[in-house]
Amino acid sequence: MKDLPSPPPEGPAAHPPASPPEPAVHSHNRSHAGHATAASRPPSCQATCATMQTAHCELLDQPPPVPRPQCDGGAGIAVDGSQPFACAVLDALPEQIAVLDQHGRIVAVNAAWRRFADHNRQAEAPIPGHAALGSNYLSGCAAGTAGAGTGAAEACHGIRAVLDGTLPSFEMEYPCHTPQQQRWYSMSATPLHYDWRGAIVAHRDITERRQSEANLRIAAIAFESPEGMMVTDAGGRILQVNQAFCQITGYSRDEIIGQSPKVLNSGRHDAAFYGAMWQAIRRQGSWEGEIWNRRKNGEVYPERLNITAVKDRDGSVTNYVASLTDITLSKAASDEIKNLAFYDPLTRLPNRRLLLDRLRQVLASTAATGKYSALMFLDLDNFKTLNDTLGHNIGDQLLQQVAQRLHDCLRHGDTVARLGGDEFVVLAEGMSDHAIGAAAHTETLGNKVLASLTQPYQLGAHTVRSTPSIGATLFHNHEQAPDELLMQADIAMYQAKKAGRNALRFFDQQMQDAISARAALENELRGAFEQQQFELYYQIQVDSEQRPTGAEALLRWIQPDGSFISPAKFIPLAEETGMILPIGKWVIEQACAQLQLWSQDERTSRLSLAVNVSARQFRQADFGAQVYAAVQRHAINPALLKLELTEGILLENIGDTVASMTELKAIGVRFSLDDFGTGYSSLQYLKQLPLDQLKIDQSFVRDLASDNSAQAIVRTITAMAHSLNLDVIAEGVESDDQRQQLAHVGCLHYQGYLFGRPLPLAQFETLWNEYADQAARLPSG
Repeated sequence: MKDLPSPPPEGPAAHPPASPPEPAVHSHNRSHAGHATAASRPPSCQATCATMQTAHCELLDQPPPVPRPQCDGGAGIAVDGSQPFACAVLDALPEQIAVLDQHGRIVAVNAAWRRFADHNRQAEAPIPGHAALGSNYLSGCAAGTAGAGTGAAEACHGIRAVLDGTLPSFEMEYPCHTPQQQRWYSMSATPLHYDWRGAIVAHRDITERRQSEANLRIAAIAFESPEGMMVTDAGGRILQVNQAFCQITGYSRDEIIGQSPKVLNSGRHDAAFYGAMWQAIRRQGSWEGEIWNRRKNGEVYPERLNITAVKDRDGSVTNYVASLTDITLSKAASDEIKNLAFYDPLTRLPNRRLLLDRLRQVLASTAATGKYSALMFLDLDNFKTLNDTLGHNIGDQLLQQVAQRLHDCLRHGDTVARLGGDEFVVLAEGMSDHAIGAAAHTETLGNKVLASLTQPYQLGAHTVRSTPSIGATLFHNHEQAPDELLMQADIAMYQAKKAGRNALRFFDQQMQDAISARAALENELRGAFEQQQFELYYQIQVDSEQRPTGAEALLRWIQPDGSFISPAKFIPLAEETGMILPIGKWVIEQACAQLQLWSQDERTSRLSLAVNVSARQFRQADFGAQVYAAVQRHAINPALLKLELTEGILLENIGDTVASMTELKAIGVRFSLDDFGTGYSSLQYLKQLPLDQLKIDQSFVRDLASDNSAQAIVRTITAMAHSLNLDVIAEGVESDDQRQQLAHVGCLHYQGYLFGRPLPLAQFETLWNEYADQAARLPSG
């Protein structure tokens, strides 16, 4: 409403066209009749106007009102006749106020109104139709109706209705804009009471409110965006969500408001993930990333989440605003693109590109760890013939089943890929620290694959047999290129085909020879057990007086030609192949049988017999039952059977170890800790284990004469054994000087070449008799 008499915008630079002032008005009581002049104003008002330069109202001479009741303003202050007080109150009001008589003439204005009037007179372009003191406000409004549409007319009509008494009050809002800025005002017209005829017109600048309302409308529209929106307080309690949030999560506003965002937790992220998120928010004020959340129906879905902290002027967080987008479809599309780029569409196995990427990673890993890894190249024998005779559909089914069987054969972390056609590649990481061991593991895996892939395939109505040819190569440094390794494995695969197909060949001929020799030894080992080529040898154990106290049973493999195969060669192979289980069971059975024979002779009835137990054998679920059955079957004294265990067996799972040992201790079987001091020896676990004896390793005994450290270690072990109430025995004693030094530190039981080598039973018993006779000649006491 441009031509309505109105206040200017704040500041001297903007002059709204005829905008109404924000008034604060005083209506002064008159104490005389008729028209008053300026000279005939009441002395109190004249004095006040003369002395109050800033806080007074301006009055126009007008007839005094009829006598009316006094009003104390509700505060106990008499207003009637107190014109200076009324002037001070009205001038203090920020609104621009004018008092109109019953005809619409302005009879009083406050300071805010006057300031506008002064400012408007000094303006280069005064606001047309401005209503000054003494002018008719309604006339000014009427004059502005021609150029201002209906705004001025509406104001004129409303004020006139208030003056006429047809409206109890009137209010309106109107714009008052300039090229520099936009302003909004409100105008109210209120009738005078207490028999005063007229009205008070007040103008107020409401620009800030209108802008806030506009901002709120904009924010409300923005809040209802296609993105889910959530607002929480500083403590994380949800205050508001939009409709998109409800559609994404499945929660209604009533269900989610007041809750914690934790109700959306999918359980797929750990505490470290959320810790990093909140650390970023505290440090940067926001966080953005992908996260898995859970809908109300329990469905877990991926979303793009942005969280921003809202802070007040002091920098304290007042709210958090989160925007979230359901990326289920886009992620699925991204995954599909990734699958097409890195996976074979038929078998869903990694393709050549992904295989090479993983091979580079494994090359870097093997360079760091020093462990050997293996690459195996597989080609299906006669696949083209099957494809041509039964059709590509059957061929595709075969490839899919081959892929599944390969996957089932591999360890966790190994990779199988399809290069194309009927070519597959297996990548096995971290096989062993040593080349021979890695080759052995690779051969085992290759044979497992061969056995699996040669089983019949059911392809629709057809039962088909197929065999693979496999080439393998080993690597353990990053200097070899991925393509070079693939070429080596490919060459080895063709060697397997030349050898008659359905076979495994290594690229390195020396490695192939070693593997072949190992395979031959394994076959011989199985044959040796079946043909009873194993025999127990016995090595005597004596005390400090060289009285025989027992023996250790040692396994020997004697071939038909009388030659021996070293235990260091066949025992590890027996461990790897599982042959140690039947062999170990046979050893315990033979030891118990021998103890039973010795028990029948008074001279040998107290001899103990120590038997080495392997890790794989000891960890059998029924190991304790096997030993108990052998003891019962031969009716021996279980205290004479001594099981020798190594530290590695004991430490791997100490809880199960203690349980197994305790089970056997309950029937009287004794335990000796072999090779003590060569592994991780700890009083903590020694205290837990139900041991009877510590066996000092021969490496410490061998260096007793020349190495002070060895002497200190032997002294410490002996003292430790005594402190734990354990017997102690030294193995590998080969000289009398070693025996004397051992006796000096308190070790009084020995085993070694000084007293006797491992011997067959007959020779051992002859040796034992010699020691027994010698001990009998010793003076008693």
